[in-house]
Formats: sequence, structure tokens, C-alpha cells
Amino acid sequence: MTVPFIVDSHCHLDFPELSGRLDEVLAHARAEGVALMLTISTRVRQFDRLRALAETHDEVWCSIGTHPHNADEEPDVTPDELARIAEHPKVVAIGECGLDYHYTFSSRDGQERSFRTHIAAARLAGLPVIVHSREAEERTAQVMEEEHAKGAFASVLHCFSSKPALAGRGLAIGSYVSFSGIVTFKSAADIQAVAKAAPADRILVETDAPYLAPVPMRGKTNEPAFVAHTLRHVAGLRGVDAAAMARTTSDNFFRLFPKVKRPAAFTERAA
Repeated sequence: MTVPFIVDSHCHLDFPELSGRLDEVLAHARAEGVALMLTISTRVRQFDRLRALAETHDEVWCSIGTHPHNADEEPDVTPDELARIAEHPKVVAIGECGLDYHYTFSSRDGQERSFRTHIAAARLAGLPVIVHSREAEERTAQVMEEEHAKGAFASVLHCFSSKPALAGRGLAIGSYVSFSGIVTFKSAADIQAVAKAAPADRILVETDAPYLAPVPMRGKTNEPAFVAHTLRHVAGLRGVDAAAMARTTSDNFFRLFPKVKRPAAFTERAA
């Protein structure tokens, strides 16, 4: 019997909770059939360590960007700089960027300037934007729509934790929606509704590790291996089997991130 491989479309392998035991984390991922991981930049000025990690491991790819929490730390980042760094063969996306009104680690104006800078960089580089939105749904949608009117760009609403309206507005301009372990929580009715209704060709799964471990791993440090639990939950919500959902989300990943080289033996593995 063979089953498809899985992709963790968003994790933070350079964070200390994972980087200190990276060999173990990658071995766990392989054991669960997680064959590719996209590790995400949160500070442009710390890109060197992310690049080194991606260069060292064939199954790891990376992005370049400034998290909205850190926007005021890096106000001088330009679209040209981001696009130049994104020429590296292992850099396949811009971000994560966006708006987070839950915390006040960076000003709202600083976050929005950074968000628009990243979208401009994505157009220059021809790469997708990884969008973070927390308690900023209306403004996130407005910025994405305003920028899309200036010129199309690919995007994903990562770790989706918002109301269906944001998903709908994102989908309308071509965005993908990525589900983390939050979709497995009992309190996540709105997110589960989006996971059920979103077009099959726009769905991704992720961990956002080391945070947000899915049921039944809640309380543990999250890691890429655990994306298998999230995938099975989304499959159940949509009434399909896990193998079909793995194929769908992997195909979607390679479509959104075409710079990632799909391994020749990626599609199926022994159960």
C-alpha cells in the first residue's frame, strides 16, 4: 500500500524550540510522511541563519520577510532588497508579513507600510506573499484588495484564524488559505466552516511550529510531523480521506510555490 507525502507549508525551524534538536525534528517529520517544509522568515536581518538551514537540508525551503511584530525594527527594508535576497534558489516566498492588532509590538502604520513593501517585493520577484492577519481582518482585506488593484500577486492567508469574510475576500483575488492546528480546536467553528467550504484547489495545511500544536498534541511543542493530524482533521471536515487531502494540499503547495522543486519520488510512499 502507498500513501502520499505531506507538506508543512509554514513552520519556524530556526526558532530555539526546534533548532536545538533539528535532526530529531526532521526525523519525526519523515516518519510521519512529511517530506517538505517551508521555514519562514520573521526578520530580514536574521536571514543568514535561515538560509544556512535551508541550504543544509534538501527537504527545507525558506522565505524572506519581516513579521508584523518586527515591522518597527526593520523600517528600512525595501522591495528591491527583498527581491534581491529572493533570488537565492532556496527562497520561494516573501513574508511573513501582514497585520497583527492583537499585540502592539509594532505600530499599525509601521505594519501596514511593511505589508505593502512586501507585496511590492512579491511583484518584483514573482513570488507569493505569506500573509499574517490577527484581529485585523477588515484592514488586511482592504490592503490586499488595494494592492491587487495595482497589480496582481499570489498570496496565502497563513494560519487562518479569522472570520469567513476574510477568506472570501482573499479567495476572490486568488489567495490560498492555509490551516494550522487551530482548525482542530473545539472553539474553532468559524475556521472549520472555512475549511469545509474553501475550494479544494486553494487549501494548504501547516503547523506554524513551534506554536499551536493540533489536537491530540495540544500542550506539546509543535513540530512539522504534527501537520499530519491537521491534515486528517481537514479531510474529515470535507468528507474525504486523508490520502486524497494529502495529494490535494501537496499539489496546491507546488502550484503556489512553483520555485520549489518537486522531488521525482514525492507523490507516493510506502504506508
